[in-house]
Amino acid sequence: MPPEKPRPADNLDDDDYPAYTMGRAADMLGTTPAFLRALGENRLITPLRSDGGHRRYSRYQLRIAARARELVDNGTQIEAACRIIILEDQLEEALRINEQQRRHAQ
Repeated sequence: MPPEKPRPADNLDDDDYPAYTMGRAADMLGTTPAFLRALGENRLITPLRSDGGHRRYSRYQLRIAARARELVDNGTQIEAACRIIILEDQLEEALRINEQQRRHAQ
């Protein structure tokens, strides 16, 4: 029996599903498409592309973009904001791994 095809409604709960166009994402964040492009140029988020080549963003990516906007709104240069968020993510991952290893050692 072939595997079931996912239903469109299944994507509604998927944080990684690229559901939002660049225009819609910018509207939701209260920013401009140029801001989202800058996040991509600084390798903070990489939108997926539709069959027509248009950028599509996931809810997870929008949360990251919202954090970047918060930093930029508070006076941080966009390049620095992207680097801060990348470092925050790396620190969170390192802390998670350390906690797992600590539990495993006990």
